[in-house]
Amino acid sequence: MVRHNNVVPNGHFHKWWARHVVTWFNQPGRKVRRRKARAAKAAATFPRPVAGALRPKVRAQTVRYNTKSRLGRGFTLEELKEAGIPAKVAASIGIAVDHRRKNKSLESLQDNVKRLKEYKSKLVLFPRKAGKPKKGDSSRDECATATQDTGAVLMPLAAEKPELEMVAVTADMKNFNAYQKLRVERANARLVGLRQKRAEE
Repeated sequence: MVRHNNVVPNGHFHKWWARHVVTWFNQPGRKVRRRKARAAKAAATFPRPVAGALRPKVRAQTVRYNTKSRLGRGFTLEELKEAGIPAKVAASIGIAVDHRRKNKSLESLQDNVKRLKEYKSKLVLFPRKAGKPKKGDSSRDECATATQDTGAVLMPLAAEKPELEMVAVTADMKNFNAYQKLRVERANARLVGLRQKRAEE
């Protein structure tokens, strides 16, 4: 007989347990397969970057994440115009274009124009026909020494470090009562309608 305040034995041991065992013996083989696939993709896309098209720097959505920057879908038509790159040409030289995104600030416009100009300065443009280079194509020497960008992200974003401004603490700062000021301003906001009504009377 079971004694004391213990768990009632209720074991379910009539299971085909071997069916539920998960093994991972194929991990090393999968690793090799993925590596070979990456190498094959890089060889097939040479001399284009492995990561694909250049993406713009954008702000993440919502109040929670809008302090952080990330890579967006494509550059706006305004950004391309400022950088002096026609939209149709941009798509052919590895620059992603997003005709729906709009520039809401001068800062984002300038950041992405700078990004485009940096990309353009590093760009090595191979001629469509090897013996017949056209205007804008790179020289034969540049094409010969061109290397492929094999990074996971093309021109990754650098981490932003906010600069702190050091200020000397004054007597006014020490004497300032922030809590009291907030209470007064909250009361002013609450009573604005009432005071306006009294003034009109």
